Amino acid sequence: MWQFDPFNYSRRPSKTIQIGSLLLGGSQPVRVQSMANTDTNDTKNSVEQCIRIIKASGELVRFTTQGIKEAENVKLIHDELRKQGFQTPLVADIHFNANAADVAARNVEKVRINPGNYVGSVKIGDTSDYTDEEFELEYQKIRARFIPFLNICKENNTTIRIGVNHGSLSERMMNRYGDTSRGMVESCLEFLLICQEENFDRVVISMKTSNTVMMVQTVRLLVETLKKLDLEFPIHLGVTEAGDGEDGRIKSAVGIGALLADGIGDTIRVSLSEEPEDEIPVGRLLVNYVTDKKNHAPIHGKIFENHNRFEYNRRVTHAVQNIGGEHLPVVIASTEGKYELLPDYIIQGDRVFSREGDTFPIFNIGDMNIINQFSAKIKFLKLTYDNLTDEVLAFLKSRTDIVILLHSQHKNSVGDQRAFFHALLQAECTTPVILCRTYNEDELQQLQIKSAADLGVHFIDGFGDGIALDNQGIITPEQINSVAFGILQASRVRVSKTEFISCPSCGRTMFHLQTVVAQVKARTSHLKGLKIGIMGCIVNGPGEMADADYGYVGAGKGKISLYKRKQCIEKNIPEAEAVDKLVSLIKANGDWHDE
Repeated sequence: MWQFDPFNYSRRPSKTIQIGSLLLGGSQPVRVQSMANTDTNDTKNSVEQCIRIIKASGELVRFTTQGIKEAENVKLIHDELRKQGFQTPLVADIHFNANAADVAARNVEKVRINPGNYVGSVKIGDTSDYTDEEFELEYQKIRARFIPFLNICKENNTTIRIGVNHGSLSERMMNRYGDTSRGMVESCLEFLLICQEENFDRVVISMKTSNTVMMVQTVRLLVETLKKLDLEFPIHLGVTEAGDGEDGRIKSAVGIGALLADGIGDTIRVSLSEEPEDEIPVGRLLVNYVTDKKNHAPIHGKIFENHNRFEYNRRVTHAVQNIGGEHLPVVIASTEGKYELLPDYIIQGDRVFSREGDTFPIFNIGDMNIINQFSAKIKFLKLTYDNLTDEVLAFLKSRTDIVILLHSQHKNSVGDQRAFFHALLQAECTTPVILCRTYNEDELQQLQIKSAADLGVHFIDGFGDGIALDNQGIITPEQINSVAFGILQASRVRVSKTEFISCPSCGRTMFHLQTVVAQVKARTSHLKGLKIGIMGCIVNGPGEMADADYGYVGAGKGKISLYKRKQCIEKNIPEAEAVDKLVSLIKANGDWHDE
């Protein structure tokens, strides 16, 4: 049976399932997919967009199917694509409407259902604790409705995805398990075990949230739970509401990349608030970059057994000036620049300069015997995992003025640098560590995806007291610095700018999402540290915005509802007034400041 190895890349085995003409899981490549944002009842535009996604190399295309009408029309889309020679499987996305799932299962190759809203609650309007009897009653209600759907899928060779979203976890699961990873996993297992009882195995599973740390920990917990049950269903990866532009790319690469590096994942969808076909190259780049690590030179590390992969605990370090200890992770830039976000330090040659003008030396492994000749309060020491001998560990433990600049040239730098941290934990060495990586990229997107996949996972795991990112290509220092800050923010260890939690748009969206995101950003992007959710509809809105300070949610055609955290403050605001009203709400709560 597969055993996760934190240092050496190997892909988790999963069973191979068929989705139309496409094989997924097992030895198949990690598949890249997207979701249409057209009106599913608009056959012409839906077909045209689907073809654009396919030509961008998308391997599955999902359509929102709010009701029976959409579930029926998706067949027209399906048939027209086949008529034009395209065999790409289609997926129907279902929320709140089990009847639509029944229809869609006859019309497309795959149906996604959400356990959180597949059937209604037995305690309508009542959020009090569930008794064991009530909890079981709702389970029986789910089972009675779900089994007929599975029978339809059997008859039509239809695959399903059990897609749990943090933003729409059922009230019943919230009452029993809280707003937790365990609650998400249990929500999935309930449906999955019914599938097992009914001998239905054409199943894909997903656990999604806009919180990268929770997303990674939840999927890891799912995989561990499936392993104990001897189940090997393929897994779909995605970070919901990742946003657009650089932020969306980095956030997706941090979350999805961390799990791909663990060997987990059989298909991915990068959710960007952009055109669906733009998601495919990002996903393809991420998959190719991480899975290329296979067959790398072995990394001989020893696991620190007390490190918990399922909870965030920052590695304990002592502070060296403002590095380590309780301080936020620092950013070290490789050169001077006209930075919008000021780095904490600049590296030039063999010196590090602080923003206050102090100078600190950088030493190599062979210089340990001369370190005492320098009086600087911080002494930076460049190390790799191969340098970490017992002698070096003893030296580090004897000093309180060293900060490690951790480099790696290994093909699997994630495993290599992980092994370094586990060795420090084994030795009870509390020296702060700056994660360093140098790339040679001329395209900004390449740097964003690769560096976020390489470094974000360490911060999610509680490792790293700073980041030093460098690039030898034509990308500007300002862009490199922005990526470094973006990785820390996406990993949720240092907030340095407004965070926008925006969905990728779909047929449920009642406004042009990209335009609204741009409008909200233009008015609020100076509000450092504030989290603002911009959601096309109510499906995941309040739930995914639970971590946001304010929310802008589509409530109907041309109508918007505004939220303060999970509380709806004002409903059905005309879209033309909604951004102004959002600004007024922020001001009324004392969170506004002028630029």
